[in-house]
Amino acid sequence: MRLWSLHPRYLDPQGLVALWREALLAKAVLRGKTRGYTQHPQLQRFKAHRQPRLAINSYLAAVHDEATRRGYTFDRSKIGPLRLVQPIPVTSGQLEFEWLHLRRKLAARSPSFLRRWQGLTTPECHPLFRRRPGPVASWERAASGA
Repeated sequence: MRLWSLHPRYLDPQGLVALWREALLAKAVLRGKTRGYTQHPQLQRFKAHRQPRLAINSYLAAVHDEATRRGYTFDRSKIGPLRLVQPIPVTSGQLEFEWLHLRRKLAARSPSFLRRWQGLTTPECHPLFRRRPGPVASWERAASGA
């Protein structure tokens, strides 16, 4: 499961569809509707949120907005209620880590899509998140080589 802290605009078509599906899975986990993935590290920041279900709905809404902008037809009824929620902090180190990780994926899978972002060094984060200084998140498995 990868719930990107980066803005969904940076994802290629395959990545955007995968993110939608994985965020829907995360929503099911947060609602107690599945037994799998309940301890997945990517969910820690949502579980720590004061309103985890509303936070994941907000996350999904931004993914849906990007999909709609591209002409895709993701089912908005799967999102659930939307309310203004407290942003989730994300560190600059986490964003840099994810940006490198995504660029590697795009280089292998969608080089033409990657070229759109050539020269971009500081990508925007997902609208639910707010950047703050700091290292890669402690829950990030890939940072430790796992």
